[in-house]
Amino acid sequence: MAAKVLIDAEQCRRTIARIAHEIVEHHPDPSAIALVGLHTRGVPLADRLRALITEFSGATPAIGSVDIALYRDDVGVGGGRRGVVPVVGETVLDFDIGKHSVILVDDVLFTGRTIRAAIDAVFDYGRPPLVELAVLVDRGHRELPIRPDYVGRNLPTGPGERITVHLAEIDGSDEVLLEATA
Repeated sequence: MAAKVLIDAEQCRRTIARIAHEIVEHHPDPSAIALVGLHTRGVPLADRLRALITEFSGATPAIGSVDIALYRDDVGVGGGRRGVVPVVGETVLDFDIGKHSVILVDDVLFTGRTIRAAIDAVFDYGRPPLVELAVLVDRGHRELPIRPDYVGRNLPTGPGERITVHLAEIDGSDEVLLEATA
């Protein structure tokens, strides 16, 4: 099966804008929140949300990024999806964690394990008063009791399917694809 476009560039733009509006509605003072993007595609999503939240509210949230490579529960596990040698990226949380509500930002929510790892990583830097989750796509199939607070689109998938997100900052274009796995 060839990849099927589920969300095109314009739909992606509108979806991200809607998430930003929802965040502004739930946080009357956006300067009290911090958007923390998960590497890789959560980082540009957090940047886009920050720009939109600033445009909509006049207040600018803090921004950060987190790499969860060493927090994954499948690092070093034989047959793990990520292999045994993690590629470690940069974590930047240069704001006071204890004074900002943290909104984790990622492209796709699947089993919940990546988000669990991100929460562990953030808590190594301090204890925020609140942690929320914003995702562009929720594809279902949770293995942990994690749910997003802000969801762009719910796109249930079958066991032999994968959701792939392309973002202009990394991939040259914005789109969400449904692909068959081998």
